[in-house]
Amino acid sequence: MKVKITAIRKANYIDLQKQYENPIEHACDIVQGQTWISVNGEMPEGMCESAWKSMEWFVRELAAGRGDFYQGWMKNPHSAMISCNDGFRPVSFLLESINDSSK
Repeated sequence: MKVKITAIRKANYIDLQKQYENPIEHACDIVQGQTWISVNGEMPEGMCESAWKSMEWFVRELAAGRGDFYQGWMKNPHSAMISCNDGFRPVSFLLESINDSSK
């Protein structure tokens, strides 16, 4: 089964970056609205590896036809809302099971 991954929201905590983070040139290329398709629970090409590690278990569960995480957490039981683990610029991702006839 396929799982659509959509970057729904991206935050940027400049105050925390200034206070705690060493300056870095390249942080996160993900843009709000960007989508990927995971096939058979595999990491899609172009997906941030750190973000993938935050969502991998949920994507694999959805790809296997499971869902309904935490007994009714999501309105759509075949979805999940997961954030990456970057405390300075977290991205929230919507994960949705899709069938092969969906585009």
